Amino acid sequence: MPPQRFWPFILHYTKPYLPMLAASSLLAAVVALIEVWLFSFLGQLVDWLAAADRATFWETHGTFLIAMSVVVVVVLPILKLGYEAVVHQGIMGNFAMRTRWQAHRYVLRQSLAYFQNDFAGRISAKVMQTSVAVREVMTKICEVLVYVSVYFIGAVVAFAATDIRLAAPMIAWLAGYFVAMWYFIPRLGKISAEQADARSMMTGRIVDSYTNIATVKMFAHADREDAYARASMEQFLDTVYRQMRQVTMLTVALNVLNALLLFSVTALSIWLWSVGAVTAGVIALTVGLVLRMQGMAHWIMWEVAGLFENIGVVHDGIEGIARERAVVDAPDATRLEVPRGEIRYEAIHFDYDKARRGTGEMPRVIDDLSLRIAPGEKVGLVGRSGAGKSTLVSVLLRFYDLESGRILIDGQDVAKVTQHSLRSAIGMVTQDTSLLHRSVYDNIVYGRPDATREDAIAAARKAHAHDFIEGLVDLKGRTGYDAHVGERGVKLSGGQRQRIAIARVLLKNAPILILDE
Repeated sequence: MPPQRFWPFILHYTKPYLPMLAASSLLAAVVALIEVWLFSFLGQLVDWLAAADRATFWETHGTFLIAMSVVVVVVLPILKLGYEAVVHQGIMGNFAMRTRWQAHRYVLRQSLAYFQNDFAGRISAKVMQTSVAVREVMTKICEVLVYVSVYFIGAVVAFAATDIRLAAPMIAWLAGYFVAMWYFIPRLGKISAEQADARSMMTGRIVDSYTNIATVKMFAHADREDAYARASMEQFLDTVYRQMRQVTMLTVALNVLNALLLFSVTALSIWLWSVGAVTAGVIALTVGLVLRMQGMAHWIMWEVAGLFENIGVVHDGIEGIARERAVVDAPDATRLEVPRGEIRYEAIHFDYDKARRGTGEMPRVIDDLSLRIAPGEKVGLVGRSGAGKSTLVSVLLRFYDLESGRILIDGQDVAKVTQHSLRSAIGMVTQDTSLLHRSVYDNIVYGRPDATREDAIAAARKAHAHDFIEGLVDLKGRTGYDAHVGERGVKLSGGQRQRIAIARVLLKNAPILILDE
């Protein structure tokens, strides 16, 4: 299970990439140091040019200039190439996809209730968004923040090395910058978390309308669905407006800080030069570095804002992904063996509402029921709608855990066997015979993936589905068993979907067969 706290959750998915993140951080730090050093060199070069004799300049400084040229033309590009290779070839593509795969595998094994209580589109949006957000959080911390920190510290040291007084405006600017970040970024992070939730809700509502498009058209409720989607879009847009207001105020604050930094450093450098405390090269160094950092300031702002935005997305994703599974295998679970097929319900109690269990407020869905189905016996359960017939099947398949009592198959408690072996031993045709958006063949062999095409056709013949399957053609020209049936099988009639579902169960040939209406 993924951890439910932020940093453990991040590290859970980051561990395989820690060496590459460390390498990218080291390369970013080295590049930052070299760039700051180059500004110092340019200041020194100005002083050399001002004081040197043209006739002896190359003889005096030529070797050093050649070495610097090698650094600029060869060393720095190689370091940047290494950085780009690590980031773009090793991290950017693989990181998010691996995280998405791990999150998907965990979510796919959640209980049925987990999916019933949320939009499928919203769940999928959380899986897709969170994987990218985890990557962005780590890359921004390990690369951008390392680069910026080294650059700024290097700049302060470079200023102080020329004259300690030049470091004062830089330190004051950094203090103002951090105050602005401290004030605005947490607010942006909070809004971003709300925005991520609003985005996934908006996606969920739109997907819900598309998934049930036949119902929407049947009742002529396109306008109603417009309003349903628009409400979520307006909620999302409200978070965007609030986010942009904060960004605008942050931008204004940075512009003021940048203007003050440029003015103060330039004025102080010129004054120090006028009193003979520094050389003209120092003015070139300080003004050049300040202009460079001004250019970086807005980039840093967006990177830090993006960091906190992704932190908000991760927090929202943790709530949906790192949720404890309601139904899990027992630590000592064994594989179910079904030599005979006897089923026993022994004094079972069950209610879907866990908060209401045992309170006596309302009757349970199933209250103290006992039932024995002998091997080979065919039993039909009859009752009014909502009486609990489908619930009996759901608890047999262990889609939900009982409140009390137990269910035995050939003397084995279903709560003490693996869910995989339990469901593999039961074939079922449900009330809702929705199919996978794949080919007819894929849907039939879903019951037994190792079956041959001949086995699938034989099962379809037994279910009286072969004749209509042979006449199917989809929009891409695929025919017969290769034709795709559309999402949830919408291209087929209800009867056709049911026959394919029956063929699937016949092919599975499980020892226990359940037909739910």
